[in-house]
Amino acid sequence: MKSLLARATLALAMLVPLGAWAEVSLAINIAPPALPVYAQPPVPGDGYIWMPGYWAWSATESDYYWVPGTWVLAPTAGDLWTPGYWAFENAGYFWHVGYWGSSVGFYGGLNYGYGYTGSGYQGGRWDHGVFRYNRAASNVNTTLVHNVYSAPVLNRAGATRASFNGGPSGARARPTAPERQLQVAAHAGPTAEQVQHEHQALTTPTQRASISHGAPTVAATPRPSAFEAPGVERARVSAATRARPASPAQRRPIAAQAVQPRPEAKPAAQPQPRAQAQPQRAPQQQVQRQGPPARAEQPRQEEPRR
Repeated sequence: MKSLLARATLALAMLVPLGAWAEVSLAINIAPPALPVYAQPPVPGDGYIWMPGYWAWSATESDYYWVPGTWVLAPTAGDLWTPGYWAFENAGYFWHVGYWGSSVGFYGGLNYGYGYTGSGYQGGRWDHGVFRYNRAASNVNTTLVHNVYSAPVLNRAGATRASFNGGPSGARARPTAPERQLQVAAHAGPTAEQVQHEHQALTTPTQRASISHGAPTVAATPRPSAFEAPGVERARVSAATRARPASPAQRRPIAAQAVQPRPEAKPAAQPQPRAQAQPQRAPQQQVQRQGPPARAEQPRQEEPRR
């Protein structure tokens, strides 16, 4: 019965435009687990942008599940990824969907790591149609990728594993005036590869918080949906990444509530493979949104100081 319900939910999701996920959200009355600590796989080729991992919500399982961080091809040159984020609003946790745009907008002040340190992105930058990677924030194999530079990374959020904004223990950041303008501007939604990547996490039981206890087996992948490829990174287990188990009643959504309307996020154009990059393709599937080469030096996220 549960599998039939899951298939019916997915079929319904396929009928809803991608941008509609930014219009309605579920209020969850339990906070997402802390962000796990994990290493970043090396960038697989030119034109890839880092999409940090995040906790998503499964309505069918009444549980959070971890969507691994991964390298995704930008839909077009000049596009940057603004990660989605959870926010505590009106006594519940709401998911704000990520999007592609010419600048990185507000993502809750969360320290996702590897260039996403609370505001903006320091992992790289576009330069005349070519993306250049900051070796201080991104794991780059320079025998494969030559468009690199090195610049200090400013940790704006501090050493925190908070996975949501607001509430008693969430990040306290608020959007700046330019970030508010980006929030109401037209965006490009996640690509088909990103949607499929999240769907694979949804259908992988070990990614659930109740099973992984906040330390998922697949924390980061070298490419979207490559859960078993060489270079997959596992979360490092620590007290900060352990999720407290919650009863099914605690994990039940409070209610479906309308949120402030936003401009419809149009599905991003399909990225064209670049040199030395052969991304895996999969049929587009849409799920509920709440929204090896030689190793080079590998930057790692630091655990919070006690």
